[in-house]
Amino acid sequence: MSDLQVFDIFVAEGFVLTEFAAVVEVIRLANRINGSPIFEWHIRSPKGGTIMANLGVSVETTPLPARPEANYLFVLGNTDPANPDLSMGNTIANYTSRQARVVLLAEAASRYIAETQNARGSHTTHWENRAVLMERHGLFDTKATLAVESGDIITCAGMGATFDLILSIASEHASSATMTTVTDILLHERVRHYNTLQPFSGKEVATTGDAALDACIALMQSNMEFPLAISDIAARSNLSKRSIERKFNRMMKTTPNGYYRGLRLNKANNLLLNTEMRISEIGLACGFPSGFTTIYREAFGMTPNAARKKGRPK
Repeated sequence: MSDLQVFDIFVAEGFVLTEFAAVVEVIRLANRINGSPIFEWHIRSPKGGTIMANLGVSVETTPLPARPEANYLFVLGNTDPANPDLSMGNTIANYTSRQARVVLLAEAASRYIAETQNARGSHTTHWENRAVLMERHGLFDTKATLAVESGDIITCAGMGATFDLILSIASEHASSATMTTVTDILLHERVRHYNTLQPFSGKEVATTGDAALDACIALMQSNMEFPLAISDIAARSNLSKRSIERKFNRMMKTTPNGYYRGLRLNKANNLLLNTEMRISEIGLACGFPSGFTTIYREAFGMTPNAARKKGRPK
């Protein structure tokens, strides 16, 4: 465990600061606790220079090397999934050909899945991006787990799951005592296994602590395009309609229909901003066969067309 592990951390404009902090803080803390360096990292970008994160924070970078010597390449997610800098097929091959492991987070994973379209069931991405892959490319077989390891490539949902992933990877090179201390400092009580289902994307993930209510929400999440009647959801969850209404009112502060509608509108907004689907197609995909523009405007204060123009990166 004494060999120095080198991490190249690739960022593009608009990279996700949460993911950057997760990777750097875990390996920085491990070095501090260990007393001597276990990890070294370099922040990379296509051409080097100053790169801005999604929250306006900037980092200084150096260009990707022609002959990489790192043990790992981390490619961070990005607020613009269409950013051409995330198209990294040649770079990935350059690293894996030198026995490096490549970790693709969130949008970077989505881009890789969409561009390779092979062994798709062996990869994952964030549930928002997974919905885009399904609607835009018809790719229904990506996994809904936090991370998937497939040979030298690891795809990950990103965001908070980045902590679980980097803690697991760091544990392969640092002592158990060091990593226990790191997780304690981060107040990260439990490192989730890669196979853990992402919240929202997996039917069995508890979201409220109430098993019956979780079952209702899972049914809603699984039936967006053709919404179920609330009475049907109640029956499938072994509840009365009145009981489900009380549960939603008490725990979610809304009605079952209001919650269901919100889920479908959030999916519609994701597709609107991240795909080229026609607005009428988005309405149909999210269970709004008619009146979608009016419904969207009432929820978000602008028409879908205006939201698409405002939300697209300049």
